[in-house]
Amino acid sequence: MSVRKLKPITPGQRFRVVNGFDTITTDKPEKSLLAPKKRSGGRNNQGRMTTRNIGGGHKQKYRIIDFKRDKLGIPATVKTIEYDPNRTAFIALLSYADGEKRYVIAQNGLKVGQVVVSGSSIAPEVGNAMYLSEIPLGTTISCIELRPGQGAVMARSAGSFAQLMAREGKYATVKLPSGETRYILLTCLATVGVVSNSDHQLLVSGKAGRSRWLGRRPRVNAVRMNPVDHPMGGGEGRASGGHPRSRNGIPAKGFKTRSKTKASNKYILERRKK
Repeated sequence: MSVRKLKPITPGQRFRVVNGFDTITTDKPEKSLLAPKKRSGGRNNQGRMTTRNIGGGHKQKYRIIDFKRDKLGIPATVKTIEYDPNRTAFIALLSYADGEKRYVIAQNGLKVGQVVVSGSSIAPEVGNAMYLSEIPLGTTISCIELRPGQGAVMARSAGSFAQLMAREGKYATVKLPSGETRYILLTCLATVGVVSNSDHQLLVSGKAGRSRWLGRRPRVNAVRMNPVDHPMGGGEGRASGGHPRSRNGIPAKGFKTRSKTKASNKYILERRKK
């Protein structure tokens, strides 16, 4: 992992910090694993804008990712490490012994030619997908299932990881990237290792236009709106606009919105850091 700071030969490059892409091995994706990606521009099926600040952006193809890792016991060789425009992490192309190819989220340290496998009774090595019941305690894990067979839903973004803390009965205690500690069933799969591209947090866009390339339109500050548009709008001059709150009037800082009767509360040992 490395980043490059560009020389300021244009105003947009003055503060620009880009990814070194030294772990990327090819720029041509596997055609059989590409899918079209339609842009909504924030509009619904009636053409009405339902989500603001979305539109434009560079055309992208979706890479079909195998989050389930359900080819159990079949070894796969890492063919390439690739960039994916749809996510912050890099992805790896696996070629299985039976000839099938699949994309997975790449872990730090995953190299071309390495053999990975998912299932039970395997070594806890980087890139292997294992059941929480068999991963050694204290191991850093990522791409974690919340329900058996559901596919990975947690710790999937660049540089993120969780830690397996303990096992008790049919549950494992896992400390998640947010700081939350919760129970997860031992029959859920997780991948050993930290998600790749951990330098993603160091990147600097350099100019507003790059946000437009990513499909993000400008966002207007709430205080600068009129009272009809936002609870914090209106007033003469640079009025502060009262207490910070959302467009719907829900307070923004310190206001708890999680339901006290939510079913998953009993699985959470410690809430995320405030």
